[in-house]
Amino acid sequence: MVKRIKLDIISDVVCPWCIVGYKHLEAAIEELGIQGHIDIEWQPFELNPDMPAEGENLRDHVARKYGASPEDSDSARANIASKGAEYGFVFDYFDKMKMVNTLDAHVLLEHAKQFDLQHALKMRLFSAFFTEHKDISKREVLLSEAQSVGIDKLSAEAVLNDPASKQVVQEVESQWHQMGVSAVPTVVFNRESALTGAHPKESFIQVLQELMNQEGAAND
Repeated sequence: MVKRIKLDIISDVVCPWCIVGYKHLEAAIEELGIQGHIDIEWQPFELNPDMPAEGENLRDHVARKYGASPEDSDSARANIASKGAEYGFVFDYFDKMKMVNTLDAHVLLEHAKQFDLQHALKMRLFSAFFTEHKDISKREVLLSEAQSVGIDKLSAEAVLNDPASKQVVQEVESQWHQMGVSAVPTVVFNRESALTGAHPKESFIQVLQELMNQEGAAND
């Protein structure tokens, strides 16, 4: 009997390579036919924890943070959109797109775990931000997306208004930082090994296959 494989995926919902990397991982899991043996838990990581409430124009943001020229930005967007399209995810960048604060999004994702809706909400938020031109730092947007996956609005409002819930997320982020996670996406396998970056499907297949072989040997 194959044991379950625990995957902690540390990511931010405004990180394009996080959804690209996940799509590669998802394809690897499907190709191996082990969907029923995988437990995924999304872990919080804020790319820009000091981002103000009004956000920052995305082009201005990448120019300031990474020194990217408009040409560099256009090239990167085209590359990311192409990578997403390979696995059915649509990136629809637009001129007024902003980088936003994601703490509240992570608070809701933590809340969603108790209803077994974390994964559904994570996928919803990726699409809302990258495909549907939505500002996922806004309370009304977050509540609407939470409701759309089956989370009660009143419970979502309560957790967003609870300072302790924000503190929990920040403490979890700090724990991952202390364990050496400094870039996303990072996928941790059974809390024993990790891959950082949007690795290709084949890399994930190799690691997952090795884990399955280890489990099989242990059960012989």
